[in-house]
Amino acid sequence: MQSLTPLALVTGASSGIGLSFARRLAARGYPLIVVGRRQQRLEALAAEYPAVNIRPVLADLACAAGIAAVAELCRREPLTLLINNAGVAHYMPFTTLPPEKSSELLQVKCIAPTLLAHAAAPGMVARRGGTLINVAGMLAFGATAPLGQAPGRAIYVAALAHLVSMSLALHEELGSDGLRALDLGEVLCAPGVENATLLADVCKANLAAFGAQSPQLAARYR
Repeated sequence: MQSLTPLALVTGASSGIGLSFARRLAARGYPLIVVGRRQQRLEALAAEYPAVNIRPVLADLACAAGIAAVAELCRREPLTLLINNAGVAHYMPFTTLPPEKSSELLQVKCIAPTLLAHAAAPGMVARRGGTLINVAGMLAFGATAPLGQAPGRAIYVAALAHLVSMSLALHEELGSDGLRALDLGEVLCAPGVENATLLADVCKANLAAFGAQSPQLAARYR
């Protein structure tokens, strides 16, 4: 594979996990496009690493215009790394979650990462190299977990599950055509899970259920 000039785009880079990703990459001298909703924080990040090419981009991924603008960057720029990290968390009962909050959550955690990956992937495949990272959370596996203090989280959990499923499916579809695995070769990375085989077991259980389908009605339903 030809040597590629590194260039990463990180969404949600003005705070939290996205900021940590950006700082780690910048410390390695990785050129960056950092996307967020707070211009001053993005500019402050760029100022931390004056020797590194860091391009701040102000965009709101909760709206179609913001997604379209960043998708165009993903399509046009020769990205070697796309980190879909931007996120919001609305923990409310399904029946009382305002429609605008539901829409914001789905835009940021489902539609935006899907369309950005869709825009970046063809170039990565053509260049025979690249990595997509979709930041979700362990609640992607927690749809049936007790609510505890949370009043509700159905849409949030479903959005995270979408990211995990899309990541797995893209690895199967594009892995041999240009998307490189990370250092440990883990498609799913859960930093807080010591036993990595648990994640593999989840995938195996899903495939077992999928493969056990039959056109005939199961005996318990007859």
